[in-house]
Amino acid sequence: MPDRTKEELRAEIKKLTADYHRLAFKKGEFRPGEDSVPVSGMVFDADEMEYLVDASLDFWLTTGRFADQFEREFPRFVGVRECSLVNSGSSANLVALTALTSPQLNERALKPGDEVITVAAGFPTTLNPIIQNNLVPVFLDVKVPTYNIDVARLEEAIGPRTRAIMIAHTLGNPFDLGAVTALAKRHNLWLVEDCCDAMGATYKGQKVGTFGDVATVSFYPAHHITMGEGGAVLTNSPKLRDIVESFRDWGRDCWCAPGKENTCGTRFDSQFGTLPHGYDHKYTYSHIGYNLKLTDLQAAVGVAQLKKLPKFIAKRRENFALLHSLLQDTQDQLVLPEWLPESEPSWFGYPITVRDSCPVDRNAIVRYLESKHVATRLLFGGNLLRQPAYEGIEHRVVGSLDQSDWVMRGTFWVGVYPALDSTRIEYIASTIKAALASGSRS
Repeated sequence: MPDRTKEELRAEIKKLTADYHRLAFKKGEFRPGEDSVPVSGMVFDADEMEYLVDASLDFWLTTGRFADQFEREFPRFVGVRECSLVNSGSSANLVALTALTSPQLNERALKPGDEVITVAAGFPTTLNPIIQNNLVPVFLDVKVPTYNIDVARLEEAIGPRTRAIMIAHTLGNPFDLGAVTALAKRHNLWLVEDCCDAMGATYKGQKVGTFGDVATVSFYPAHHITMGEGGAVLTNSPKLRDIVESFRDWGRDCWCAPGKENTCGTRFDSQFGTLPHGYDHKYTYSHIGYNLKLTDLQAAVGVAQLKKLPKFIAKRRENFALLHSLLQDTQDQLVLPEWLPESEPSWFGYPITVRDSCPVDRNAIVRYLESKHVATRLLFGGNLLRQPAYEGIEHRVVGSLDQSDWVMRGTFWVGVYPALDSTRIEYIASTIKAALASGSRS
């Protein structure tokens, strides 16, 4: 048998990978009451596995050609100029806000003690970077049933040290970008859009992630596309992109890609601070940073997933619409989600709040659903100020947090992700109705 080229071997390995996928990931018929109905999960086929194996054969285990490809293609989908990949959506939030503390932003740089407007009923890693950067969160309430910031109190939240807004589009439902962006412009505030749950959502026909100074997305398995782990920071500002990548890459001043050197042409010819003239630019640090890069294996999966993103978004919307129609007759007991007329959400999940007058409380409904193999999740941490981690943090609260408390005691959500078909969505709806009919309380 003649020796085969590495290209021929690579092609055979990819074919065998597709054969393996066909055998290893066969799906059977759904058995209601026996098979689980997850809230989220990875949706993939042989393409993702072939891309992953292809990347592994390069054995370039840090950021490489697939990351470069994703950073070119994903911004085109969103409608922004710059994309910087990181190792998670939480890291994206950390880097995005930390970038705004850079001395390179001069008088606009956030400084310790400056305030950042956010919501109490959010995900911890939208809040954590505010605290981690020695900034002060200013908490506003959300409104049920959009679960987004109550914009009626926005102006009241402005104080002499308020410098930024950092909030998420909850479960893929865009917050009132008209009101928020107007406030940010009026008071010269930075806006950080957390789009980790909202990829593809639009406001007045414009995709979320394009309104803020910086935006973040997540590629965790639960999200709209996955790299297993992974996230990205988006911006239209090349200057902010450079600062983001500096904080991501150890805080270095050099922008050379891994494996490259002297991209600027002045690697040994510049003066930085009090370093000796000509100090190697690859070892010059302009920020106190991290190492938050992802691997090219992850990016390869993302490149394959990105081709399917429009289909995934459409399926999420289809599943949401079906479940929404099936639950219309429960509104005397349940509060169903709503969205702004200017918005087209890209749903991460289907949120439900149990009315206080309902004879069955949230915990009993959740336990019933879980016993029937319908997975549920609470709306993140509820009112985060009641979580042990945030006891004693410096903060301000504007108005009451009554709705955040209602979310904490009465809200849960179920899945609408693309792997769920109409049979499973109908099973979710019928199981919710059975839970209401049970009449039991926790």
